[in-house]
Amino acid sequence: MDLGLGGRAILITGASGGIGLATARAVAREGARVAIAARSADRLEAAVAELVALGAPDALAVVADLARPGEPERAVAEAVARFGGLDALVGNVGYAEARRLDDLTDADWEASFQLNLMSHVRAVRAALPHLRASDQARIALVASTAGKRPSTGMPDYSVMKAALLSFSRLVADLEARHGVLVNAICPGPTATDAWLAEGGLADQTKGAGTREEALAKTGAGRPIGRFAEPAEIADVIALLVSARSSYVTGAAWGVDGGTVPVII
Repeated sequence: MDLGLGGRAILITGASGGIGLATARAVAREGARVAIAARSADRLEAAVAELVALGAPDALAVVADLARPGEPERAVAEAVARFGGLDALVGNVGYAEARRLDDLTDADWEASFQLNLMSHVRAVRAALPHLRASDQARIALVASTAGKRPSTGMPDYSVMKAALLSFSRLVADLEARHGVLVNAICPGPTATDAWLAEGGLADQTKGAGTREEALAKTGAGRPIGRFAEPAEIADVIALLVSARSSYVTGAAWGVDGGTVPVII
């Protein structure tokens, strides 16, 4: 199926790996023009080389700490300068640690607020004037199942992702009249560095067991019985920023292998 992404300009934040990079690959294969933003210059350089090979010859890397005021805005500005406009924004910034509610300090809450919520608010605010000028404007914000059903082991992350879902719906309601369609995506546990890297969530939640046991237990906790692959999440995001999602806005898509046991 042709997604109608040929020549469309898309900015993806948090895209040096994981779901963000998988999304960049998916839309590049569809002929989109792609800008990716993240902190790691080395990983972005490698990612851009891959995107060029996949069919995005003017792929752009923006090295930015998206938790800092001004950096999401700069990423938007650089993408617009490269492409002459913007058709879609994918917000994929996010970070979680396994922590107890009682242990979280004000500084922890503030850091999570800036990274997991305000990075998206700032990017959306900067992108909207350009998206309103597009005839196929889309925003897709990557939240989490923890935003729908809070994880007691990731309190700050859960609260910020719930706020992101509310923000997504708010912008969807406000911007529909401008032709900007806005949706959220709620992945379940996904095989990315967040879980798999040394010191990641597998190590943080293993308790007295091994990281392999922690991963197996988490995967088995899904009705589908396993972790998602990043590309499985990316395929849904690609659909939501495409011409094929022309009557979809204000939704929170659960791409979680059945993790959250609700029907809405």
